[in-house]
Amino acid sequence: MSPSTTEPRTPSEPSEPSEPSELFRVPVIDITPYVDGGSAAERDRVAREMDDACARVGFVQILGHGIPDETVDGLTAAVDGFFGLPPEAKKSYRVTGANRGYSPPKSESLSLSLGVESAGRMNDFFEAFNIGTEARSFPGLGLSEDDYGLNVWPAQVDGFQPAVLGYFARAGRVARTLTRIFADALGEPSGFFEPLTDHSIDVLRMNNYALPEGTVSLDGDLTGMGEHTDYGLVTVLWADQVAGLQVLGADGAWHDVSPVDGALLVNLGDLTARLTNDRWMSTLHRVKPPIVDGGIVRRRSVAYFHDGNVDAVVSTLPSHLDAADELAYEPILVRDHIKAKLAGSRQGKANAAAVREAARVRAAAGREADKGGSAADSGSVTPG
Repeated sequence: MSPSTTEPRTPSEPSEPSEPSELFRVPVIDITPYVDGGSAAERDRVAREMDDACARVGFVQILGHGIPDETVDGLTAAVDGFFGLPPEAKKSYRVTGANRGYSPPKSESLSLSLGVESAGRMNDFFEAFNIGTEARSFPGLGLSEDDYGLNVWPAQVDGFQPAVLGYFARAGRVARTLTRIFADALGEPSGFFEPLTDHSIDVLRMNNYALPEGTVSLDGDLTGMGEHTDYGLVTVLWADQVAGLQVLGADGAWHDVSPVDGALLVNLGDLTARLTNDRWMSTLHRVKPPIVDGGIVRRRSVAYFHDGNVDAVVSTLPSHLDAADELAYEPILVRDHIKAKLAGSRQGKANAAAVREAARVRAAAGREADKGGSAADSGSVTPG
């Protein structure tokens, strides 16, 4: 099962498969054998499927994740309750200098997390609310809230905190199950990820893509969120089935993705791409909220980001070094990587270190322009 004999792929030079449809089909994997104690042969099958999906697409739909419908129902009710509050009430939960609390529409620039300034003026038209692990969640380690952040809880929404924390706990279990699968898929010991994640910076981001009621006039191509890859190890995404999420395929084109019934979407982050020398892909993705009769059709998603320990160093696995035995990436401290990404998205400081990701964004924009897209189109690459 170890991929050490597999030649690492260079994302900027994608191979041309015989069946183009395989480029943008997001695989569906049932992870029940890892959740409910399946046999070794069943887990081996899941790990092999995961390795193939992560190498070809970087996005996966998972079934058998074990999160009950009632937990998801409680989460969505909490999300709807908060985003239904008046704007001033929501803005009272803004938090300065931390990845917590409320973010109003157009207060972030996700493309700058890649060091890319979008050409359009209609990007990042989403609002969000973040909660996550706190330093005090790990007593005795001497961690700083400057790295983790303190949660704020909207008092106006009945049951918000228990509903969100209930989902947060279950999504975290799914993320840790996925890293067990990743370890097996990579031919590493089953506990390989534990030293990287036993006090992980985990964030739950609730997103609402919508404009005020009534018709709107757009002066550019609207995107729900600016172009980016995810930052950490793995993202577990609940999304409603409203169209909008698009994934950049190996063909350089954007493809629509909608979760199948009961599935969660999973995508890899930059740190896992670093571990695997880009053999597993941290895939670019975006959201294009649909417009019907001049208005935005509301779309919701909730992302659980499993980003790793703030003091962990991520280095390329020895099995994934290139033929010249040189590192594809320099080792990086998780704190430094996340800080640079957030400085782009939340503080408007272009991330000069995201060289590979930025090259993929620009290449995709160039292909869209060659196909006749406008300058605004080519600048609006968005994730979900």
